Amino acid sequence: MAALLVETCHVACCANRTPNVVSWGRGGIVAYGTCNSVALYHPLKRRVLSTLNGHTGRVNCVQWVHKKDCGPESELVSGGSDNLVLVWEEQDGKFSKSGELCGHTGAVCAVDAVYQDTEAPYQLLIASAASDSTVKIWTRQGSEIQCVQTISFGNGFVMDVSLALLPGSSVPVLACGGDDCKVHIFIQQSGQFQKVLSLHGHEDWIRGLEWTVHGEDILLASCAQDCMIRIWRVFAKPDFSPESLEEDTIKLKEDFFMVQAKDCCTSFAVTLETVLAGHENLVYGVHWQPPFLKDGVIQQPMCLLSASMDKTMILWSPDEESGVWLEQVRVGEVGGNTLGFYGCQMSPDGSMILAHAFHGALHLWCQDPSKEDEWCPTVVISGHFNSVQDLSWDPEGEFIVSVSSDQTTRLFAPWRRENQNQVTWHEISRPQIHGYDMQCFAMVGRFQFVSGADEKVLRVFSAPRNFVENFSNISGLSLEKLLACSEGVDLPEGASIPALGLSNKAVFQIVFMISSSLLPISFTGDRRAQTPEDEEQFSGASAQYSESYFQPVVLTEPPPEDHLLQNTLWPEVQKLYGHGYEMFCVASNRAKTVVASACKASKPEHAAILLWSTTSWKQLCSLALHSLTVTQMAFSPDSRFLLAVSRDRTWSLWRQKDETSSDTGPCFTLYAHTDKNTSVHSRIIWSCDWSPDSTYFITGSRDKKVIVWGNCDSSENAAEKEVAIHPCSSVLDVGEAATAVSFAPVLSPDQSYILAVGLEGGKIILFKWKPSGDTTAGTDWLHCGELDTFQCHALAIKRLCWRPRVGRAGHGDDGGDSAWIQLASAGADHCMKIFNVNRLSL
Repeated sequence: MAALLVETCHVACCANRTPNVVSWGRGGIVAYGTCNSVALYHPLKRRVLSTLNGHTGRVNCVQWVHKKDCGPESELVSGGSDNLVLVWEEQDGKFSKSGELCGHTGAVCAVDAVYQDTEAPYQLLIASAASDSTVKIWTRQGSEIQCVQTISFGNGFVMDVSLALLPGSSVPVLACGGDDCKVHIFIQQSGQFQKVLSLHGHEDWIRGLEWTVHGEDILLASCAQDCMIRIWRVFAKPDFSPESLEEDTIKLKEDFFMVQAKDCCTSFAVTLETVLAGHENLVYGVHWQPPFLKDGVIQQPMCLLSASMDKTMILWSPDEESGVWLEQVRVGEVGGNTLGFYGCQMSPDGSMILAHAFHGALHLWCQDPSKEDEWCPTVVISGHFNSVQDLSWDPEGEFIVSVSSDQTTRLFAPWRRENQNQVTWHEISRPQIHGYDMQCFAMVGRFQFVSGADEKVLRVFSAPRNFVENFSNISGLSLEKLLACSEGVDLPEGASIPALGLSNKAVFQIVFMISSSLLPISFTGDRRAQTPEDEEQFSGASAQYSESYFQPVVLTEPPPEDHLLQNTLWPEVQKLYGHGYEMFCVASNRAKTVVASACKASKPEHAAILLWSTTSWKQLCSLALHSLTVTQMAFSPDSRFLLAVSRDRTWSLWRQKDETSSDTGPCFTLYAHTDKNTSVHSRIIWSCDWSPDSTYFITGSRDKKVIVWGNCDSSENAAEKEVAIHPCSSVLDVGEAATAVSFAPVLSPDQSYILAVGLEGGKIILFKWKPSGDTTAGTDWLHCGELDTFQCHALAIKRLCWRPRVGRAGHGDDGGDSAWIQLASAGADHCMKIFNVNRLSL
């Protein structure tokens, strides 16, 4: 698709929960696996540049292929649960798949690669470890890649591999570490790797290995589940002889091996340089500070970074005087309900360090330029770590909220910095952290929403004052206008989660006068406010059942992960009971007076749609017609119609009885529907949406058909009895199951409707449609284009949603003459994406 037509505005995604899934390149780009894709993230630009789609299973390991001159990398290697190793190559600023390595019979868990030649075309050597208990060696000569060796480890598993070249030679050396607690060293001789040593010392599974060159030696760092890190030194031993080995066998602390290269035999020794003990839990990752080129000489700083399940990262380096390796800096998270770090990386200049956690979150620290020993958390990308099920813009189009099977609700907004034109999107709040997988979501007003999960209850949340203030600071919007939208005088300060609870309790701020000074004290829900003396008296009991307490913080930039987890929750204001099974979909009308909800159903009695009043939160009525699960619902923009599509392959249209309702609120009656005889769709209907003028609606189905229906009469004198509504468009065959459809809020310059269709394979296609008298010719549809491979999702599109206003959020181009409209997409590949679409170029 033309670059001027669609550009990627934002990609929200996190790292997979595997140890070797993040790699920071010399070009400053962080590559990490997210679901079945590889994301390329630029920490300084604070955005994902591209997502590489090629794997059909989870990406477990990613590794840049480092160049010997320390220049920016142009190749990347990834391994996944699809048993494949893929090689990616950059050409003209874009990455493409240049090689597919097939041979493993189990998930690939670790990869590494080195160049054996110093001049192009480079001979590439790749090592990959998989759950099939083998390590495979691959070589590339020209454009051909082949497996040259398979090293079997019997019933054991190799957790990590690392490749390097022996000092002073081009002989590759391979280190493998696994569940036998040993580090196995292999040397390539006559084109085959031969085992020369097994290094003992670790007492549990080895999780991480990495080589680095230091002068004429090479160092190997290994970490294990015994909480220890070991550094081994490999160096040439030219004066070694077997006779000296026999004489000094008892006193010898060195292991030796011989290497035959270019008609000469060289001896090498391996010694244990040091053992680093400082972590209190499993150590999953070690990473050397990257080397750099200075005055034509490659310099390798003696600095090692380690990451552990104790939620800390440590920077180690030898003392200048004694040479003893010591802990220099320790960073991490304190408290919270998260597990520790799976891996770590360091920026090319050593000024930033990165860790990725069990829940996929990236944690980034930046060194203070004026104080080298001080490191501060800084803004980094975030996203869901499971399928994104639903999303919605706020009514003004200033932020977007998504829900996921990772049991969280997340709010993303543009960050506008003073005196800067750059606008980047970030997660600024995590309103709901739940105990059930989230499934559906709908905004009810500017700062209120309804969400449904794999439970029978709908939950209503309202924004706290602290969020509104911080949202104003980050987005640059007027605080007075935002508070006017939310009746800010009565808002709680924040919210907290009680121990073993699922409901976010409101936290209010009250002030006591003590000794002529104001003392603010927070209390949760209706709990009695306690003085500091009371808190001290009961601290012993409360410590047994810890609670995530809210601490109000003034934010001028997007918050880090630990703050998102604890201090950005929204209080729950209502629960809605009435459904018999897990929630599946929810919708609200534009007037924000009615909420419709539906649950999973295999019988007609459970497939009814329930309507709720947003003022009293009482059930208004039940709309029974469908026999199976209602998959999606949509109110017309004028709030007069409710459309529902179902797993039973039919749709139903319900009309509001009257505009001015009694105390019971507005209710709806059946206006039109399809049945087995009149339904055009032959499979489950996944999605539906309304045209911006409330005249037409669209349905998308697993049968690959997309159809526009209408013309709907919403006038007051419309007949109360059922009417027949027929297709207004020709049947559009999109080639695969249509899982999401959405009308743009404005028309194109030629007065055609703009539609986006999301497919089961992850593609997003843009169409224009204009009503015509002939629905059989197929000329009413115009294919405008589809997003390219690296813009699309890797798995099924769950929801598409256009921004309700013209323009781009955060850019101040919201005028009606703006060329841009924004489209948000939610995918089963854990990604939430926002695209800028140029409607004038369609």
